[in-house]
Amino acid sequence: MAFYLKYRPQKIADFDLMEVRDKVGRILQSNHLPHAFLFAGPRGVGKTSMARLVAKSLNCPNVQKGEPCGQCEVCRAIAKGSFLDVLEIDAASNRGIDDIRDLKEKVNLAPSRGKYKVYIIDEVHMLTPEAFNALLKTLEEPPEKVVFILCTTNPEKLPETILSRCVRINFNKATDEEIMSALKKAAG
Repeated sequence: MAFYLKYRPQKIADFDLMEVRDKVGRILQSNHLPHAFLFAGPRGVGKTSMARLVAKSLNCPNVQKGEPCGQCEVCRAIAKGSFLDVLEIDAASNRGIDDIRDLKEKVNLAPSRGKYKVYIIDEVHMLTPEAFNALLKTLEEPPEKVVFILCTTNPEKLPETILSRCVRINFNKATDEEIMSALKKAAG
């Protein structure tokens, strides 16, 4: 098993970037859940891992103060990538308007097992201008039980109309302290 998979955090409290962990934790504990997040930062800092943790938190039946239990069937299915209400889309490969139209058709369907449908769109900056326009329509009038998490290494390539509809969380490279903490965890 690859190290990044073996040591991928399974709870928000396990996430190594303290500023991101604290900000996401506050949002999830508040009464105002945004319908769209933008996770922006360099490669390898945990944007997709945090997106999965947010999906767990939103759908875990045993969530406590915004923290998923990590043990239930829902949490395990999301960790394995087999939970039907959490959809990951790679915008580098699915970047056209037809791909977003397909998403728009599915987004209005109610969640099948979870409380929320979560759409994680990785490398969202790769979408075509037409696809961004189609996505904008969905972000402007999102269904009640849908949350979008847009992940990107190049937020400057996103149209302002998309940026203005998302709660942005910047992922910076880990500090020396955060790196040391992660290494201590891995060393056991």
